[in-house]
Amino acid sequence: MYVEPDAAGAVKERTVLLERMREVLDRAGLAAPRGSLGHPAAVDVVHTAQRELRSGPLTPDRRRTLMDALDRLPPPVFGPAEPGGHLSRSVTRALRSIPPRRGANGQPVTLALARWQAAEREVLAETVGLLNRIWPEYADEIRETVMEIALLEGDAINGYTDFTIHGAVLVNRVRLTESATGLSGVVRLAEALVHEGAHTRCNAAAVADPFLQPERLLSSGAPDAPGGSGGLLVTTPLRADPRPLTGLFQQLVVLARSVLLYRRLAGQGSAVDARHAQLLVSAHQAVDTLTAHRQALTPHGRRVLAESAALLESPG
Repeated sequence: MYVEPDAAGAVKERTVLLERMREVLDRAGLAAPRGSLGHPAAVDVVHTAQRELRSGPLTPDRRRTLMDALDRLPPPVFGPAEPGGHLSRSVTRALRSIPPRRGANGQPVTLALARWQAAEREVLAETVGLLNRIWPEYADEIRETVMEIALLEGDAINGYTDFTIHGAVLVNRVRLTESATGLSGVVRLAEALVHEGAHTRCNAAAVADPFLQPERLLSSGAPDAPGGSGGLLVTTPLRADPRPLTGLFQQLVVLARSVLLYRRLAGQGSAVDARHAQLLVSAHQAVDTLTAHRQALTPHGRRVLAESAALLESPG
């Protein structure tokens, strides 16, 4: 993959991922559904089958249950997604993955799926229209990588992706409203789609061609996404806690693409300019840290690192 959007490359990476999914279904004795294998809920079924195969062949009843789940799925289409079983299971996993903490009101932080309101659908439509105008290359790519945009409510997580439901992105509904600094909901959602879309693209790209050297992956156990977690923890721009190199690598792509977005929004107010400057500082920090650990990257990873550094140095 490249830092610059590339819809054709995204299609090739998705093809590799779908072939891996078909291999799992073949081992499980399940038929790949026509047209809906790329649906995030289908990815959830494949991960379930893969996990259960570790204990031996699936029983006939279990195969029927999973096949029924696959057969009920519609073809995947880019757009808003209402709460569903695969999304609910992902939120449960996400809550388990974060340490317990309390919000500003002293109560434990919460996270739940939310239904799209009419006004929020309008914000999404305006955001897609904005991306079509200012960055059509990215608009084309995200339609190939993201199939569902789900809403979250609660103060636990602002947004995330989950490889178990690859193709879905989950965005906190507060990111569709104006920020305290004056960023509009449309701009904030555009950044959220670029951010989570970058994670989605990286996850698929790492299946086809990893970014990190294999020896860095041996201690990863059961990774949440392709590329493993690696044994080395480093300081990163977007998280307070130390993160594995694969997390930093994805942050670099996220930050570089976010900088490219805000370059295209230049001149639209002080809040936009301030956000661009903040992202640029963070992106340079990610480049510097990854450069110090360059030996842990594959040729693919080093190329993306070099591209990111060059884009950040470019005036526009």
